Amino acid sequence: MITGILRETGNENRVAILPGETAALRKLGLDVLVEDDAGEKAFASNDDYRAAGASTAARADVISRADLLLTVNPPLHDDISSFREGQMIFTVLDPVENREWLERIRLRGVTVLALDLVPRITRAQSMDILSSMATVSGYKAVLEAASMLPRFFPMFMTAAGTIKPARVLILGAGVAGLQAIAVARKLGAVVEVFDVRSAVKEEVKSLGGKFIEVEGAVEDAAAGGYAVEQTLDFKKRQQELIQQRAVAADVVIATAQIPGRKAPVLIVKETVAKMKPGSVIIDLAASSGGNCELTVNGTTEVVHGVKIIGKSDYPSAMPADASKMFGSNIINLLKIMVNKEGRVIPDMADEIIKGTTAVHGMEYVSPRVIQMLEIKQTV
Repeated sequence: MITGILRETGNENRVAILPGETAALRKLGLDVLVEDDAGEKAFASNDDYRAAGASTAARADVISRADLLLTVNPPLHDDISSFREGQMIFTVLDPVENREWLERIRLRGVTVLALDLVPRITRAQSMDILSSMATVSGYKAVLEAASMLPRFFPMFMTAAGTIKPARVLILGAGVAGLQAIAVARKLGAVVEVFDVRSAVKEEVKSLGGKFIEVEGAVEDAAAGGYAVEQTLDFKKRQQELIQQRAVAADVVIATAQIPGRKAPVLIVKETVAKMKPGSVIIDLAASSGGNCELTVNGTTEVVHGVKIIGKSDYPSAMPADASKMFGSNIINLLKIMVNKEGRVIPDMADEIIKGTTAVHGMEYVSPRVIQMLEIKQTV
């Protein structure tokens, strides 16, 4: 069975599989065909892939010959006509954003495994690409904030006097938020954290952050560890408390997102107007609307002296390790799908496979995709 690795388009610097993971694919009994220069932006050459046992070819050849295609982002719409019935694509889908793409792929009889929909259960932790990429985002966000802030992060005792530590407010204590706490604390900042899930309180405290709690949050065990939509009353009280803490902060790292929905607005423009000039907001939820009302995805805005950085693609800025983590997650997913003959078989009786498979056999499969896209199923 041939596994194809496609070169990413646009500003994406990652690649789905690096040469090291290519060798792992070979051990699973899969032949590997890599698009020419697919790993160039992640510092992996064609020769590196060949040394790992892969072959290289033009994009059209990879698509036509591969049974399984691995990509970071969904292939271009222009590629769809080249796909054939029975092919499989592993990619970070974002079903709502790429609804039209998915429908066209479904009608061609292609199977799509959405890597961003891997269920958040214990058995699937090693396959969780969202968590891996969030680790990168949380790390890079704090470093960029530190470089942008016109003052030190740590406290300094100097002959010129004492420099107070920076105050960092982190919105959302998912994987990105927890990584941001760890890095900000290592740099010496005082860290406060908001999250609607009380279950993360102890994790926040263990990393040295102060958990700021708003009473009355709605939690849903069926959400698989993700945040859920809150009541209007809760949002109002949350907004008031966040404004108080944001005004006192030097840096805000915003990470709060709800899968399949617009990111909640947690910092309104009135709050920004009251923040200290020179403060920095890093909005990791920018691609889904942003946690700050003034965020513009992909740009840095300066409002009332506050820098608002809308950036959701930090993993692309760290392509070597991000690609390695991405590839390792894919390998771990494939390990439960490859049979003794080296063929990838999607077993819909497995909750991980069913939850991750967006479409198969021209049908929508993943319950989360069906819910997100409001697909009406016939009995």
